[in-house]
Amino acid sequence: MVHPTIDAILLVDGYNIIGACPDLRQARDRSLEDARHQLTETLMGYGPVRAYSVWLVFDAYGASGPATVDKMTDHLHIHYTPLGQTADTYIEKQCADFRYDVRRFEYRLIVATSDQTQRRMVIGYGAECMSAQQLLTDIAAQQQQVRRRKKSRQRSSARLSKALDPVALQRLSQMRYGLSGK
Repeated sequence: MVHPTIDAILLVDGYNIIGACPDLRQARDRSLEDARHQLTETLMGYGPVRAYSVWLVFDAYGASGPATVDKMTDHLHIHYTPLGQTADTYIEKQCADFRYDVRRFEYRLIVATSDQTQRRMVIGYGAECMSAQQLLTDIAAQQQQVRRRKKSRQRSSARLSKALDPVALQRLSQMRYGLSGK
């Protein structure tokens, strides 16, 4: 379940993060499903950049079945707890089990929540913690960094196309698409 390019497993208390983010709270007030979807979309881009295997955990809110795990990408899995189990207890159990898991020698285990009781509990199991605000700040910084890199590449590409004569640009375009220049 953990990809070779992973440095850490990040357990995210989904509803705690939604409650801490103004945009996600507004989405939640309209539709809980929309808020979950927005958080999922955000974490899809976050995990690979930070080399995290993200386990997004939601309570069995309104569900009546057993626990389920949806693999969204190699870096993101959504865990829905079974009826009667909270995300907090699910995360705590994962942290307790991780103490005896051989993966603990290869990966860090990080829990993202602002629930102080849960933070103390998982630290006792050896996990690291980050608050909801820390996670949201890190996500925003990572997104800003990606935007800056994209702008830089666009500027470099624009400068290159201005530096080359039209015939050379046409030949490069033909080469890129596998067309013969004859």
